[in-house]
Amino acid sequence: MLVQLSIRNIVLIDRLDVSFSHGLTVLTGETGAGKSILLDSFSLALGARGDGSLVRAGEAQGQVSAVFDLAPGHPALGAAEAQDIETDGGLILRRVQLADGRTRAFVNDQRVTNEALRAVTKALVEIHGQHDDRALIDPATHRALIDAYGGLAPQLAQTREAHARWRALVAERAREEARVVAARAEADYLRAAHEELDKLAPEPGEEEELAGRRADMMQAEKVAADLRDAYESVGGDHSPVAALAAALRRLQRREAQAPHLIEPPAKALDEAITALDAAASALQEALRAADHDPRELEAVEERLFSLRGASRKYSVPVEGLPALTESFAASLEALDAGEARLVALTGEAAEAQAGYEAAAKTLSQARRETAQALDAAVNAELAPLKLEGAQFSTMIRDEPCGAEGIDQVEFWVRTNPGARPGPLMKIASGGELARFMLALKVSLAERGSAPTLVFDEIDTGVGGAVADAIGERLARLGRRAQVLAVTHAPQVAAKAQSHLRILKAPSEPGRVATQVFPLEPKARREEIARMLAGASVTEEARAAAARLLQGAQ
Repeated sequence: MLVQLSIRNIVLIDRLDVSFSHGLTVLTGETGAGKSILLDSFSLALGARGDGSLVRAGEAQGQVSAVFDLAPGHPALGAAEAQDIETDGGLILRRVQLADGRTRAFVNDQRVTNEALRAVTKALVEIHGQHDDRALIDPATHRALIDAYGGLAPQLAQTREAHARWRALVAERAREEARVVAARAEADYLRAAHEELDKLAPEPGEEEELAGRRADMMQAEKVAADLRDAYESVGGDHSPVAALAAALRRLQRREAQAPHLIEPPAKALDEAITALDAAASALQEALRAADHDPRELEAVEERLFSLRGASRKYSVPVEGLPALTESFAASLEALDAGEARLVALTGEAAEAQAGYEAAAKTLSQARRETAQALDAAVNAELAPLKLEGAQFSTMIRDEPCGAEGIDQVEFWVRTNPGARPGPLMKIASGGELARFMLALKVSLAERGSAPTLVFDEIDTGVGGAVADAIGERLARLGRRAQVLAVTHAPQVAAKAQSHLRILKAPSEPGRVATQVFPLEPKARREEIARMLAGASVTEEARAAAARLLQGAQ
């Protein structure tokens, strides 16, 4: 609720501090005393458009501060905390109006933009009057009012959750479809490439191994003839081994005759024969190693050509061909999986859409039932407010599927029997609109309301019985919320728990200032008598005022 309003240098107000309490508080005073200035100042603190003309003459700036005490978890506290404003259960709004038209806004002494200020105050105060645009006339708010009146938060939450799931699946399906379409465009290439590489079956390190084998075979062809000539000289038909062996045998037969002469050369010949045998064996081994099938060299060269051709074709090193083969296989698997996932997502999205539509239809039906109950409650309030022939109705039309459901909600009225109904703002006159708003607020009060409601002269132009009905309803609202009412009707003033009188008084030589006085019972009776009698208060007026106060109690 609003605890205090402090105003400095705004129009006729030089310095003013007003405290407020729970229940219904009325503000009364003669025309021109400054009631409108007080409300304009309050609106400025709430984020209304600034105007340099609001600054008191001769001053560089004016300022308005509004202090609110709120219950934990109030939406306004959440809006402030969302902007990193420390709240500690309360809000102090301050707006500085400069004479050049600029303004500065603060919440709990933290500088904020005007948009941020309005975001915080949106849930703090509702102002209802004949020409005020902050009342319940905006169709954008009507659906939320129906939901609040019907206690439809669970159904609304279910619908929002179902809508979010549906839209998320639709978005995921769209992304998957884009991937699949892109993959399909390359599918033929992927399959042909994979088939070619899979058939080629490249192995890691294969190029290096084949190149080594090819080099060995090509070199072997060059040395094979020399190896054969060398073998012929050592172990072939031209080998000296046979002659050397025969010479060795002859020497060995003579060894007994002259051992000291025969033994050294015999030993040397034996070693030579052994060495020649070893050389022949080595040459035979070399010849076997150098001996290869020419078709093997051809096969190796063909394999190298195929591998290097694939390397050039796919722009990767030969060593990278095995990995590329696996990559193509994975892409084909992903395409197949994507096709399957796309089918699955299509089904899931359709199922989610059906779930959303079911939740939205359930919510829509509950809204229509709630609308009927609200219409009945509001219409029951109209006759005492001198709107006997009027009718209030809630129009619910289908709209495109959204997070809030499938309903477009707007309050319509018919002001006279036989007249064509239409939107509340377009059909009702200023006075009628204010009374429709009062009837609506009274009906909605038990289902939630802003903590502070302001009604600006909604009793203008009505008689005593209607004013009494207005006062009764404002008092009923005051039991649920803090209600501030600017009124000229004594019947309304008598219903209040607190009474503030606004008047102009001299503040300094040649200047006047608006002042606000809380009225005690005797002064309050005198003020209501003045409202009944006018400038000259009679005893009859005082007696009538006493009866009004007694009746209100």
